[in-house]
Amino acid sequence: MANETYPHQDPAQVSEVISSLKRFTSGGRGPWHAVSDSDWKDWRWQLKNRINNLDQLESVVPDLSDEEIQGAELANTKLSLGITPYFSNLIHREDPICPIRRQVVPRVEETISSTWDMSDPCGEDEHSPVPGLVHRYPDRVLFLVTDRCAAYCRYCTRSRLVSNASGYGFQPDYQEQLDYIRKHPEVRDVLFSGGDPLLLSDSKLEGLLKALRDIPHVEFIRIGSRIPIFLPQRITSDLCEMLKQFHPLFMSVHANHPRELTTEVKEALGRLADAGIPLGNQSVLLRGVNDSVPVMKALIHKLLMCRVRPYYLYQCDLISGSAHLRTSVRKGLEIMRGLRGHTTGYAVPQYVIDAPGGGGKVPINPEYILSHNNERVVIRNFEGRVFEYPEVADEPEDASSMKVCSSVHGEA
Repeated sequence: MANETYPHQDPAQVSEVISSLKRFTSGGRGPWHAVSDSDWKDWRWQLKNRINNLDQLESVVPDLSDEEIQGAELANTKLSLGITPYFSNLIHREDPICPIRRQVVPRVEETISSTWDMSDPCGEDEHSPVPGLVHRYPDRVLFLVTDRCAAYCRYCTRSRLVSNASGYGFQPDYQEQLDYIRKHPEVRDVLFSGGDPLLLSDSKLEGLLKALRDIPHVEFIRIGSRIPIFLPQRITSDLCEMLKQFHPLFMSVHANHPRELTTEVKEALGRLADAGIPLGNQSVLLRGVNDSVPVMKALIHKLLMCRVRPYYLYQCDLISGSAHLRTSVRKGLEIMRGLRGHTTGYAVPQYVIDAPGGGGKVPINPEYILSHNNERVVIRNFEGRVFEYPEVADEPEDASSMKVCSSVHGEA
């Protein structure tokens, strides 16, 4: 469905819309119908033939608006234009407000900065002890491996860095990054990100994973990637066989709209899941893309069918030039109220704001606690009904610690 407005007053019609969005269909070939199967299924061919300028964009998305034409002409001065042939087929050509189109087709509004906009909204640069590594939380680090992606999201938090269109000059030094982790035994969790780590060759990625696994205090490795969505052809059997050597290894993927979850994506995610890799999804709340309960409900249900657990729903970061894509926090809370209790808890993501300037992820929830004192907690459930739960006094910290100690030594 192209223009996704919903008759909220008619549950039967809303249910029909959700069911339609949850159907799995192929991305198809679109203008590339003459391309051989072997080329089309080759992820390197997909990267080589990306749409990266206005002429190419106009050939696959006719009738671009003036705002999109100006955006495409200016895109490579801020954040490069890049769309894989596969993903471009998901754009409704005749729909100017297509939710897929809004995510990857540049607009001139990207050149407009609002009062609150920042170039580094998450404060990563000031928490970077060595180039390409961010140590913002006590026991984990962000390991940036590249500044390139298969396609470029127009709301990218790292648009200052990704694609190098703005001349950031990202030059990671893997050995320096690894040495920092070796010298900091408090680091037990490493997240590979970028850019997109799965753009590395199998052998290069394997080398980095081996180096991390040789560090005794690194317990947990994660890969953050949009490639299973933008470029499912990259998720080969060889890649999955290589990755399964390095468990516990988790992967966070990034889908914002149910139409991104095609049959090709479902198969790619299935290969990762079959390799024993737990999958979570991180969505960004975007105006005109997923800012309604029906769309979000279809997305999270479809993710579970792909064996992916919804993990985070991010309020869009205050990245410069993204104001036209940002929703209100009120809208995010409205969506969360429409999910919690109305569908399985496994499907409900945690809504967070990455606190501007480097404060980290802060959970944002509807007001379920109405009051709390020494005697009781008054709570409201998803139906609006009010309940009381008795409060009890906490034991002194030393007493509870002694109990734990005694139990450990077999004296309890």
